[in-house]
Amino acid sequence: MQAPAKALAPSHPWLGQLHSGLDSLAAALLRGDAQATEQASAEVNAIFQRAPQAHELADAGQALHAELLQTAQRFAELRQAVLRNAAQSQRAVHSLLPRTVPTTYSRQLGPANSSTGGAGRGFLTA
Repeated sequence: MQAPAKALAPSHPWLGQLHSGLDSLAAALLRGDAQATEQASAEVNAIFQRAPQAHELADAGQALHAELLQTAQRFAELRQAVLRNAAQSQRAVHSLLPRTVPTTYSRQLGPANSSTGGAGRGFLTA
């Protein structure tokens, strides 16, 4: 069995930061650590906020372009994993804590549930 190939250094410092943030996000997802996933997601978001302008990357050449495409694909895959993880957590919460009480701002029908006893309904809908 061969040792894993050593990753090449990113061709732009910002890409190095992004790779590091994506590594943290992937590790948090693999551990199933929701708090670490949230923190890593916030870190990746902050890295994207500091992204260089397009003209700074335009003259970098094919190698950087290929690396950007590969990193974008990795980000999209991790984003989907985060969304699947969040949906699974929501389903688990809803199965453990079913909603039996109506939400505060849900529509309640009937004059008994109205603060005006139904008298102001025509005015409010006109």
